[in-house]
Amino acid sequence: MHRMIISFAFTLVAAVAFAKQSAPQSPDRPTKTFTSSTELTALIAKAKSEHKEGQPIVVEPMLELGSYDGHLEYRPSVGPAAIHEKEAEIFYVIDGSGTLTTGGKIIKETRSDSTNFGRSVIEGGTSRTIARGDFILVPENTPHWFNAIDGVLVLFSMHVPRP
Repeated sequence: MHRMIISFAFTLVAAVAFAKQSAPQSPDRPTKTFTSSTELTALIAKAKSEHKEGQPIVVEPMLELGSYDGHLEYRPSVGPAAIHEKEAEIFYVIDGSGTLTTGGKIIKETRSDSTNFGRSVIEGGTSRTIARGDFILVPENTPHWFNAIDGVLVLFSMHVPRP
């Protein structure tokens, strides 16, 4: 299963890189185009050990290529909703299950940086149960929120810059 995840992630990064070849590599960001199943297992263990009480997410870098980044997201509890104004986001559920709501409107939004909103909940939208093996594509400027988590949800997440 881990080999399938790694193969998917590598294929996804390669496809995105070819689709947008103008993504410059920042000199302060390393290129990393492969994460082995052994590294993935170690990243999950690291995220689990770094998790602090009340912290809804621990993020560990997995893949880096210019302005594209892929991360492991270790989510032991519900966190805030988010909107990425200039990036689509692709998720692959590595382990666990929960509920993802997309669309609707973020209530009491706050700006977390120049292109992202978050820090609250979603009103309305479409909720769906997600579980190991599921793929999700969230278009840019779309509210999304993991509003229920059964145990721990482990995801691969990739932000894809959009015009």
